[in-house]
Amino acid sequence: MYAITFKSKYRYLDNGKVEEGIFINKWFFKYPKTATFFAEKKQDINQIKAIDSIVENVGTPVGEDEFQAQIKPDFSHIDTSKIQRIYYPKDGKAFLNQLKANLQSAKCRIIHYGDSQIEGDRMSAYIRNRLQGYYGGSGPGFIPIVQAYQQISANVTPSTNWKRYAAFDPTHKRFSHKKYGAYTSISRFTPVYDLEKDSTVLETLEVSKGIIDIGVSQRSYALLKNVTSIGLHYGNALTPTSIQVYNDGELIKSDSLIVDGNYHKFTINLSVAPSNLRIEIASKISPDFYGLTLDGNKGVSLDNVAMRGASGTVFAAMDSENFAQMYQQLQPKVLIFQFGGNTVPYLKDSSSVRNYAVNLQNHLNWTRSKTNNASVIFIGPSDMTTTDNGELVTYKLLPYLNKVLKDTCLENGIAYWSMFDAMGGINSMKHWVDQKLAASDYTHFSPSGTKVASELFFVALYLDLIRE
Repeated sequence: MYAITFKSKYRYLDNGKVEEGIFINKWFFKYPKTATFFAEKKQDINQIKAIDSIVENVGTPVGEDEFQAQIKPDFSHIDTSKIQRIYYPKDGKAFLNQLKANLQSAKCRIIHYGDSQIEGDRMSAYIRNRLQGYYGGSGPGFIPIVQAYQQISANVTPSTNWKRYAAFDPTHKRFSHKKYGAYTSISRFTPVYDLEKDSTVLETLEVSKGIIDIGVSQRSYALLKNVTSIGLHYGNALTPTSIQVYNDGELIKSDSLIVDGNYHKFTINLSVAPSNLRIEIASKISPDFYGLTLDGNKGVSLDNVAMRGASGTVFAAMDSENFAQMYQQLQPKVLIFQFGGNTVPYLKDSSSVRNYAVNLQNHLNWTRSKTNNASVIFIGPSDMTTTDNGELVTYKLLPYLNKVLKDTCLENGIAYWSMFDAMGGINSMKHWVDQKLAASDYTHFSPSGTKVASELFFVALYLDLIRE
């Protein structure tokens, strides 16, 4: 088989991808070239087997079929000795004790910030379901009103006049007020008006209405459907704004929003999960809405805040007071950050890696300073593949970035989990693609791969949480 690698050639596809294989007449058979063959052989086979054992364990996660709590996960079919463990700061025992206390508290909100790897509640949904199944809790947490990507955990449908503005969106000129809130984006149902420059515009405007329909997702985990506490987060309300809430067409709450320009939370408490909720908001000028939180009345809540294209360096550019006000209401006890992948293709040398890590850490510290001593965990970037002289290989600076991020986090009291090493390290992405656990872009996980990556993280976390 090894000798055949010498006959393997490159085939260049229209989409820019390169395949390796052998031409026999007009037929093409995929087969690695010599360098690729040996690169694959260098992978840790034991690590690959450990990953494959995870696949069998993610079929029916805890709590998917019925509401359960305090369920001990069963890892009897997993070779946990090969699981990539979490790195902790110097006093790891103190870190874990605080993390355990936070997760076991009556209410524990976790905010999971990340790039496109967590879009649509990917990874977050699986981790949330695992944690809620063990520590209690229900509901999908944060859902943006206007969604830039398909959600799997809740059906939230706004009327067509809503628009989204994100602090991390390069196509949108940032608002001068910089008040994007803890979820880094806002939604509005009217255009933006500057009343300071033109105070007469208000007289010419008619009242507009923004509608939000909230339904039960049939594709989400069962625990996520049990929503009894709904929060509508808003700010920058400048004109009288009314709000009506209906469930199955019946009016259950009618009120007005607070018009003082500051951040506020409008709360809807329910005795049972709503079947078909509608929120109608009317005003001449829309307030800024930071999104919805759909929670249970106790236990773990986990918010998915996906920031496509972001590298985690947007936080400190937002309004500090507005962000702090929202955190004071949300009271997050655990923060999970998952960034780094978007910087990988643009890193030129080792100094650019270190500069990015320092910049990122400033934003992590800024965000953590707004909390009441929350536990912070950073998930590093996955393996990513590029073409180097026709060979599919890991980006050259990715292993160094992974190390620098780990060292920087640990020095600043932040736990670090290396997804890169959990996948198998250098050139492991090819195995994930071959197993249909990652997409053909050699960057993003497939739905099944997302579950595997999520379970790899959860197993590492759980093994430490149960450790005496």
